[in-house]
Amino acid sequence: MLLEERIKTAIRDIPDFPKPGIVFKDITPILTDPILCRDIADEFVKRLAHTPISAVVGIESRGFLFGMMIAQRLNVPFIPIRKIGKLPAKTIQQKYDLEYGTATVEIHADALKPGQQVLLHDDLLATGGTAIASAKLIEKLGAKVSAACFLVNLDFLGGEDLIAKYCNKIINLTTY
Repeated sequence: MLLEERIKTAIRDIPDFPKPGIVFKDITPILTDPILCRDIADEFVKRLAHTPISAVVGIESRGFLFGMMIAQRLNVPFIPIRKIGKLPAKTIQQKYDLEYGTATVEIHADALKPGQQVLLHDDLLATGGTAIASAKLIEKLGAKVSAACFLVNLDFLGGEDLIAKYCNKIINLTTY
């Protein structure tokens, strides 16, 4: 079975979560399969073979799961982007719009150095709001998003077109 089929078989749909009308793509069943997790991380690394990357930035919280695995395989630092108020040292922040309000993400102010080539990772790409806010944080620190990768892309929401303005390479292992 192809990797995309294995991923789709493992993901479960949760209707009306977190609110009525939304079908949540739950990746937690993937985490119970260590072989599938290994294969996912290996596939991301394979597709990044000729992409310069000096750090992996993972978006809270599910972006930490495979982001850390990818960083270890690439032998580069892993840097978290978190919701406001979760990082202990000096941070910079980026506010962004949600369907039902606004949110803010932040990164440590000393997490990246100017000129670094960064892989931006999250579990799921939907409208692109969080990914774009994260890309803006990376750029504020003088680094560049050389690639973005997602386990799942909800293509019908158009996030990929928006994040493409920040990098040339976007990897999605599964698309709905």
